[in-house]
Amino acid sequence: MLQHYDERNRDLIVNVNGRLLHRDEAGVSPFESVVQGGDAVWEGLRLYEGRIFRLEEHLDRLRASAAALAFEEVPTHEEIMSEIRRTLEANGMRDGVHIRLTLSRGEKITSGMDPRLNRSGPTLIVLAEHKPPVYERDGIRLVTSSIRRPPPDVLDPKIHHANLIPSILAKIEANLVGADDALMLDMQGFIAETNATHVFVVEAGRVATGTTRACPEGITRATVLELCERNGIPAEVRDLSTTDAYSADEMFCTGTMGELAGVIELDGRAIGTGEVGPLTRRLSELYAAETASSGTPILEAPATSAGS
Repeated sequence: MLQHYDERNRDLIVNVNGRLLHRDEAGVSPFESVVQGGDAVWEGLRLYEGRIFRLEEHLDRLRASAAALAFEEVPTHEEIMSEIRRTLEANGMRDGVHIRLTLSRGEKITSGMDPRLNRSGPTLIVLAEHKPPVYERDGIRLVTSSIRRPPPDVLDPKIHHANLIPSILAKIEANLVGADDALMLDMQGFIAETNATHVFVVEAGRVATGTTRACPEGITRATVLELCERNGIPAEVRDLSTTDAYSADEMFCTGTMGELAGVIELDGRAIGTGEVGPLTRRLSELYAAETASSGTPILEAPATSAGS
């Protein structure tokens, strides 16, 4: 699975600490914390018809992650929403947009990893792109990576941090064998997530997903569990092994950038019938209905002509 360049993004306007800049002119200082040590937190958002789905939850997670990293200053939700709005308006965007928020500790007075070297406060970057869900609707193929997700005593996954090297290494392994993404296990050998998404399996009409012991507490993941509860679909959170995935009737991934994506193959083995399963399709439809009917308005409704 390779994302493709969208010509509509050629002249993107990027927001760096409130400065609206052409993508070719946007940049950060070499003394930036995110450059010096990946010292930043981030969120991925999706815009649906002027509304951002689960925006409050995403901003709450951003703030909690920044607090865990002892950022001295964090913009308020209102301040961040204002910068998102300015960025979307500058790009004339309303739908089919993915927004990447990055909040770093800010610039240092000299290179080094000591947070006491930061004297200028945080840096907020808002990158909005025209980007539909990135996964193929007819299913994706995964391969189990040799790279493991660390436990909380190494690096707590509740911190949505910008240190993504394990995910990148896992993605490289997937690329080398022609898989779409990599399945990552925790240190005990249970399924954590993929390099980019959370993982669910379906067994005899029952949905199951792994714990968040070694992966972030996904917002799309939580939405799917809510949809199961509301629609009478049995669901549980428990340890899952690769054997559970190999023998599953269905398997799918969840995430803001890709929404729900059926998994049709793992490690060269067909999952279920080798096609996206019926419960995966039903949950995808329920998720689409949820995103179409809810979300935080970030843009004013378009004006309607008189008499329409």
